[in-house]
Amino acid sequence: MDAFYASVEQLDNPELRGKAIAVGGGSKRGVVSAASYEARKFGVRSAMSGAMAKKLCPHLIFVKSNFDRYRELSQRIRDIFFEYTDLVEPLSLDEAYLDVTTNKKGNPSATLIAKEIRQKIKDKTGLNASAGISINKFIAKIASDYNKPNGQKTVLPNEVEEFLEKLEIRKFHGVGKVTAEKMYQLGIFTGKDLKTKSEEFLAEKFGKSGPYYYHVVRGIHLSEVKPNRIRKSLGAERTFLENITSEIFMLERLEHIAEEIERRLAKSKVAGKTITLKIKYSDFTLQTRSKTISYYISTKELILEVAKELLYQERMKDSVRLLGISLSNLNTDKKDKPLAKEEVYVQLKLDL
Repeated sequence: MDAFYASVEQLDNPELRGKAIAVGGGSKRGVVSAASYEARKFGVRSAMSGAMAKKLCPHLIFVKSNFDRYRELSQRIRDIFFEYTDLVEPLSLDEAYLDVTTNKKGNPSATLIAKEIRQKIKDKTGLNASAGISINKFIAKIASDYNKPNGQKTVLPNEVEEFLEKLEIRKFHGVGKVTAEKMYQLGIFTGKDLKTKSEEFLAEKFGKSGPYYYHVVRGIHLSEVKPNRIRKSLGAERTFLENITSEIFMLERLEHIAEEIERRLAKSKVAGKTITLKIKYSDFTLQTRSKTISYYISTKELILEVAKELLYQERMKDSVRLLGISLSNLNTDKKDKPLAKEEVYVQLKLDL
């Protein structure tokens, strides 16, 4: 979906259409969840502080998020996907992979299916979507950003090699800002440059990611579209309006976070063995402390007990702006309920 949260707000509020808006980020320590394309022209991006966004775009309008509405529209869009295939792998509320090799419409053209789905989304929700079509998830993901907004890009099998060789390295899915800088230092600026490096060289420089880069630049990505993802971890975190230094206040905040996790664990009917405490300091440095116990836990009291132990594990180096707790090593297996993504599920909250 194109700027999904922001586009939904503009859809529901005609006075916001054509204007630079940001969903979230309006409070003192707020962070932008999404930005309209009008705002993106000024450099406003998701995960940016509201203060920075306002500095870049003085006329920016901040809008409160409405996740119930986003989920409602996301479900409508997902229902459209299932009209074509049961092989749907949601990545988030606004993005999914579809395998249409064998589809319910009997249409042999993935390009035409994508066009039809995008039109249905527009007709049924009023929102624009973009699509990438190719031989695997990696290339389709890159292609989906190619003609945004409201467009699509097909990379045919005989076009894959040339497409990847010409692609700027920072546009490779999985290559972040830090990795891109490291690649630049190694003389890797495009897919063609990357292709000249051996698998051994890339493994030496980038560890486990090295073989991944070696294969994807050759169009090799064997990950299937998996509709049944198993939850790996679950957590919650809270950003404070003012930095805190007192461990007593931190424990009070951790108790609220543990309560939130207990509710979510009960809803998902899972428990975990590994507890991780996340601490973000006032200088934005991040620290995590983890402990694995011998039994599964899901209650606030036990979660808080371990989190408290981790908090006192070593002295704080500075005042704290964010605390979070996550549980991993969950008691889930392939028979569990299908889930949307294989990541840490974190509920973001501001301390109001």
